Amino acid sequence: MTAQHTGRPEAPRPRLVAGDGTLLRTAEAIAADWAVLGMRGSFLARRLDTGEQLGFDIDDPVPLASVVKVPFALVVLDRIAAGLLDAAQPVTVDPATSSVGSTGLAAFRHPATVAVGDLLALMLAVSDNAAADALFDLVPPEETDARLREWGCTDIRVRHRMQRMYECAAGVSGDDFTLALELAVRDEASGRHTVETLDPAHANAGTARGLVDLLQRVWQDEIARPAATAELRRLMAAQVFTHRLAGDLCTDTIRVSGKTGTFLHLRHDIGVVEADSGHRVAMAALTRSDRRAALAPDIDAAIAAAARQAFTVLRGR
Repeated sequence: MTAQHTGRPEAPRPRLVAGDGTLLRTAEAIAADWAVLGMRGSFLARRLDTGEQLGFDIDDPVPLASVVKVPFALVVLDRIAAGLLDAAQPVTVDPATSSVGSTGLAAFRHPATVAVGDLLALMLAVSDNAAADALFDLVPPEETDARLREWGCTDIRVRHRMQRMYECAAGVSGDDFTLALELAVRDEASGRHTVETLDPAHANAGTARGLVDLLQRVWQDEIARPAATAELRRLMAAQVFTHRLAGDLCTDTIRVSGKTGTFLHLRHDIGVVEADSGHRVAMAALTRSDRRAALAPDIDAAIAAAARQAFTVLRGR
């Protein structure tokens, strides 16, 4: 179906990455399925033991939304493992000054005191923005970004707290997030960025390759301290939101450890799929949609289908 028939602007052809014809055809099929739904973005799946991979547009920087909580958590956990931060340290979060969100402490109406280690659990399991920003008070974005640079994670940038996303959206829409979504979709077509934190040059941003590289190093204990990577794997396995990467892969013999990210027209998920057979595949799906809808279950389903297709073909190698 052409852009003329859909009414959508012609998207550039995806830059495919694949080791052979079978992997290439799978990457092409995923990209085509996404295009039909009006999805743009990046996808990468890599089998950890062989390095074989498939995907497209894997070096395009994208605003990460809550996916940034994974590299941030690793930095915090490494400080805990180094003895520079106490996981039992109590932190009081006051709803009057905390960050916007619908889960965890962000949804609380009264002050609550929570240990650092439990803030990490809330940040990753239910994507709690208030928990994340309470941790950013302890390990600011600039310190987090510098640590990632030291580890060689040059394709991931941490520039701001979670609340900054909502402040920028409210600043151009007057707290009308329907209008903010409209602006995000319009800007996607024009290349402008009315909402600053949707601009990869100013946002918490990353690439599919950079995120999969990070996951591979975490799962193979090749970054940070082993206690930090082990705890990050444990916390990611506890994620509550499993409707994207894990949507078509939840069985008794397959486990998905991941993290979603959602903001305006952004719908992301990263994670590692592990089978009892020993196969492990790291994935990153970073998407932007061209529709003015807060809910898009078909896009979530398309991400789930991509993960299933990629895992199926890579585990068969």
